[in-house]
Amino acid sequence: MLEIGWFTARLFFQGKLLRDPMQFVKQTAIGISITVLILFLLAQVQVSLWIPVVVSSFLTGLVMPFLHKDLKLK
Repeated sequence: MLEIGWFTARLFFQGKLLRDPMQFVKQTAIGISITVLILFLLAQVQVSLWIPVVVSSFLTGLVMPFLHKDLKLK
């Protein structure tokens, strides 16, 4: 398993894993901006900080598979 992960990471950093790396970057940036927005909005509420972190992380985990569903590998 570690060998497969190492091989995949090496292909990714060489630029040979993704067909359209800019689409991957764009979709990831959209997911990160959604996370930051949710975290910022929930942090304004007077609750402990761990609650907005957990909620925004959970919602990001739900959104990312939909953003990356059309990801094409070489």
